[in-house]
Amino acid sequence: MVVEPEIPPGGQESGRPGRLKVFLGAAPGVGKTYRMLDEARRRADRGTDVVVAYVECHKRPHTLAKLADLEMLPRVQRAYRGGEFEEMDLDAVLERRPRVALVDEFAHSNVPGGRNAKRWQDIEELLAAGIDVVTAVNIQHLESLKDVVEKITRVPQQENVPDEVVRRAHEIELVDMPAPALRRRMAHGNIYAPEKVDAALANYFRVGNLTALRELALLWVADSVDDALQRYRFEHGIDRVWETRERVVVALTGGPEGETLIRRAARIADRSVGGDLLAVHIARSDGLAGGASPAALARQRTLVENLGGSYHSVVGDSVPTALLEFARAENATQLVLGTSSRGRLERFVTGRGIGETIVALSGDIDVHMVTHERAGRGRLLPSRRRTLSTRRLIAGPVAGLILPVALTFLLDGTRGTLNLTSEALLFLLAVVAVACVGGVVSAVVASATASLLLNYWFIPPVGQFTLTSLNSVLATVVFAVVAGTVAAVVDRSLRLSRRSARATAEAETLSSLAGSIVRGDRALSALLERTRETFGMDAAELCDEPVPDDGSVVQVPVGERAHLVLRGRPLPSSERKVLTAFAAHVTVAVERAQLAEAAAEIEPVRAADRMRTALLAAVSHDLRTPLAAGWAAIASLRSRDVDFSDEDRDELLATADESMARLGRLIDNLLDMSRLQAGALNLSLRATALEEVLPMALDSLPPESPTTDIRCLDTVPAVLADPPLLERVVANLLSNAARHTPRGETVLLTASSLDDRVEVRVIDRGPGLPAEDRERAFVPFQRLGDTDNTTGVGLGLALARGLTEAMSGTLTPEDTPGGGLTMVLSLPAAGMGN
Repeated sequence: MVVEPEIPPGGQESGRPGRLKVFLGAAPGVGKTYRMLDEARRRADRGTDVVVAYVECHKRPHTLAKLADLEMLPRVQRAYRGGEFEEMDLDAVLERRPRVALVDEFAHSNVPGGRNAKRWQDIEELLAAGIDVVTAVNIQHLESLKDVVEKITRVPQQENVPDEVVRRAHEIELVDMPAPALRRRMAHGNIYAPEKVDAALANYFRVGNLTALRELALLWVADSVDDALQRYRFEHGIDRVWETRERVVVALTGGPEGETLIRRAARIADRSVGGDLLAVHIARSDGLAGGASPAALARQRTLVENLGGSYHSVVGDSVPTALLEFARAENATQLVLGTSSRGRLERFVTGRGIGETIVALSGDIDVHMVTHERAGRGRLLPSRRRTLSTRRLIAGPVAGLILPVALTFLLDGTRGTLNLTSEALLFLLAVVAVACVGGVVSAVVASATASLLLNYWFIPPVGQFTLTSLNSVLATVVFAVVAGTVAAVVDRSLRLSRRSARATAEAETLSSLAGSIVRGDRALSALLERTRETFGMDAAELCDEPVPDDGSVVQVPVGERAHLVLRGRPLPSSERKVLTAFAAHVTVAVERAQLAEAAAEIEPVRAADRMRTALLAAVSHDLRTPLAAGWAAIASLRSRDVDFSDEDRDELLATADESMARLGRLIDNLLDMSRLQAGALNLSLRATALEEVLPMALDSLPPESPTTDIRCLDTVPAVLADPPLLERVVANLLSNAARHTPRGETVLLTASSLDDRVEVRVIDRGPGLPAEDRERAFVPFQRLGDTDNTTGVGLGLALARGLTEAMSGTLTPEDTPGGGLTMVLSLPAAGMGN
């Protein structure tokens, strides 16, 4: 909890923005409003100026009792489409300027007429004015979880608040309650009215739903806390690992041992709840990772993602340094490495390897060295050194001094055994060996030392230096030329090896980046994060204009107007070339996003064209049938050649009337569907009782339709709907159910309320509909299962769903227990929706 500064009641800190506290719950009824009011009373008892700007108690007595002795600001009444709604009076709160304001239902959509469309925007104004706000929200109202919650509960969420708005809160407090306890509260009538309890327990408040929502809330809060912790560590320069959560980093070289390491790391991560698995490949420029297989890395990336982890690629000249920097930046607690694949001779010559270096420098990160089948068996490809290591730079000149001296003592002890030519060749071999080890400088030292020793000890006159003879001059020149040539060849091969390795590293990095683009991995945001991560920068962003360069900013143009900006450290020219390639990929991603937006705008036009084409194809027959029947009946009545009886005349009139009625319904459906497709449907939403529209919907059914059994309409509240459109929806659903109900059976219509929704069920006992055909039933001009081609163009269900969604509702099919199909119409209850 955050300790508040001492401020006089009603006072404000000069220029300080208000602080936001959010009570987050997994579901309605967990006690968010109760805890919010409890917080308000606690602050008021300390002398803080607290007012209730808007609190919704839902007639719960224990919550209402908490309002006692708290100052409540009056609400504003707003008329909207025939109804009266209460909203928070934002201007009154700003004028009152309390120290703390209580504003319930963070994600609420305001009734049109105020300054802001959403309540969270009202709260932003209060915070900007320096007023602290305490509010509450359920996890299902967070924008990022909207689709997830709908899949779990099958209830669409019409009111949402952006996650970033909630994450900016100064405090987020989770109000938690186990699923069985929440269901007990529901059963005791502490959440909803008694008539709603059974429907709620059987639908939204099922144990599985509540448990899943609770897990979402816990994980979201945990991630939010983790983000705050990372910001704190960055702002305070803390690079030590804080073991708040197990994060396991596995280092991949692109070798065949990678899958073994990944599975081992995944098992380590799974041992702790909420453990994270991160795989990282260091693309080096010095050739030590030159044997990495792009195909193997691609397979290993897929394996990591299938195990729930994330894959990262980082460029670094030093594998140990880059790997440990990445691990510390991610606050990793454990690091998994494969044991060295170098043989004993290579380890003896090159000294301490990557694994040993990482263990020595790891500090508080646990390092796991995992054995594998390639351990100790050497590299699959020869190792190619970038340049001379520090050890070789020191050992080369020393060897250039010591090796010729040692060879001199050896040859002096065997004087007379070899001739001058053989002795000179041995000195030449020593010079070549030193040149291979230490490069140009060592070769010069060795050639000078060898030539002097050869001249003094072995070229007559022995025991003195002389360059007067052609033999001594030639030996010295040969030594210098051979040493220089060998050193130059070694140096050139090392440079070429470095360039090749650098190109390989760049190709691997760009290949991984291109793969991310092809897979569509979160598009632009993923590319920016990959760019930041690859170059080890603090931040990466797209800016419309160039930013001032303070020495830690690197920027390259992206497209015609944007710039890719990296902040953190200067980049050498070699890395800037790779950054330019990254910028090209970012340009492609931006253009693809723009093309996707353009395609999304064109798709409705294409859909409308397809609709018009199908419409013209359908009406040719379905309009002609009722017209032909009506014309035939009227023509017969007008004929003077036949003397019709009164009974025949009534039958012809009935036929004409029925044909015209069918034609009228068909034209109405076609016009409504056209308006829906064109987005020109005018809505007049108001509180509408189901009893208001049901009689007219029943009257529209043909006389031969089966009986409709109506139940439970008087137990549900009014819905927010357009009455004529709701009548059309119900009529089409009843007509569809009647058409498929066997003779002698009845159509059942029931209603129930759940949370802030009202559900109407139209149930038939017909043949039902296979699961794979249910969505096709809502496509215009479909008559699934119909053999009668005279019943219309198949617009009934398509129109019903279109009109329902226009009124912020949903229409979904379900199986009827015992056989048949149930159409579930869900609409917001009046006063509960937007």
